[in-house]
Amino acid sequence: MKIKLFTFLFAIMAISMQAQIKTPAPSPSSEVEQVVGLTEVEIEYSRPSMRGRTIFGDLVPFGKLWRTGANARTKISFSTDVTIEEKELKEGTYALFTIPSATSWDIIFYTDYDGGGAPAELDETKVALKVSVKSNPMDFKMETFTIGFGDLADPNSAMMYIMWEQTSVGIKIGVPTDKITMESIENTMAGPSNGDYYQAAVYYLNSGKDLNQAKEWMDKVIAGNDNPPFWQLRQQSLIYAALGDKKGAIVIANKSLAASEKADNADYVKMNKESIAEWSQ
Repeated sequence: MKIKLFTFLFAIMAISMQAQIKTPAPSPSSEVEQVVGLTEVEIEYSRPSMRGRTIFGDLVPFGKLWRTGANARTKISFSTDVTIEEKELKEGTYALFTIPSATSWDIIFYTDYDGGGAPAELDETKVALKVSVKSNPMDFKMETFTIGFGDLADPNSAMMYIMWEQTSVGIKIGVPTDKITMESIENTMAGPSNGDYYQAAVYYLNSGKDLNQAKEWMDKVIAGNDNPPFWQLRQQSLIYAALGDKKGAIVIANKSLAASEKADNADYVKMNKESIAEWSQ
């Protein structure tokens, strides 16, 4: 019995030791994150190595669709709309497929980015963009497949490089840095929006802060809207009442009441009627 128990425990220990063994992946995974201007570009891919093999035209055949790496599909994400070789591509995540040849590559951005490799045939409805670029020989060998970025001096563009063996391919990515920056400047210089004023006024009211300031902000909100919604009018009436102007609060509450009745909002109808009755005493 003791011998059987010892044999059983030894077997369990052996299985446990085997479960702890770790070995390196032949094509390790990699993530590249690059900010181009104000656009975030992220790439997830696996990196096979040459290991004495001939790559292009052999391991990676010319004229055939390639997953552009190893293992799962290479994924590329853009946080804004971009251009690829001057052609527009919407923000989002794509599989990055390629079709290499001796002198040029087709670069394909594919909406179906999940999966373990390139499909047998492309579904053209899932091809978001396809461009062709020249391939360039390198005077040194790149042992491990590499995707990276360069030419970042101009905040409106960058080059994405695909390199392996003695071949390099460069893809120009354009980003809307100037557009985003100008919109940011214009919005900032124009000052707070009605929504900003409204949120600040309500916060001041509920926090017991400067009610005169809250009134000034809320009056701007209402004045800037030809048809202010009942919930904004409701908050304006509460600010007036809190300042002691019950007559003004009742006038505004009646407007909120009419608007809430039109919108068939029973809660605001009830609250406005109760407030008008209270302030009328």
